[in-house]
Amino acid sequence: MKKLFLSLLCAVVPTVTLGQDTVAGEALFMRHCATCHGADARGDGPMAPVLMLQPSDLTQLTNRAGGTYPISLLIAKLDGRDPLLSHGSPMPIFGPYFEGKGVVMRGEDKVLIMTSQPIIDLVEYLESIQGQPQ
Repeated sequence: MKKLFLSLLCAVVPTVTLGQDTVAGEALFMRHCATCHGADARGDGPMAPVLMLQPSDLTQLTNRAGGTYPISLLIAKLDGRDPLLSHGSPMPIFGPYFEGKGVVMRGEDKVLIMTSQPIIDLVEYLESIQGQPQ
């Protein structure tokens, strides 16, 4: 009975993410984000000139957040919990594009956040490009 309970618990409880895939995150970025943010993530993608609100330079997220990489904020922006603005109206929510196995990641405040593996991969990729020289 104890084995059955543990098996059921493992099937229901999301896994804590142990492995982030920066390469997969970069591929997601190039497919879904580079059009506005640019291939180098500096906010200068080919669609940027026609947007009313200019895309952010995603290589400076940590600097803009006072030196702490804003994991919680990024996850909320990516999955739609915190709406983004573009064209003067809500940006398309990309959460459905990043659906996948439910995983848990610790935010910068060490609080567990439930999200999907693709979002974790994208967040990991963005962290890897922080502070790149202009």
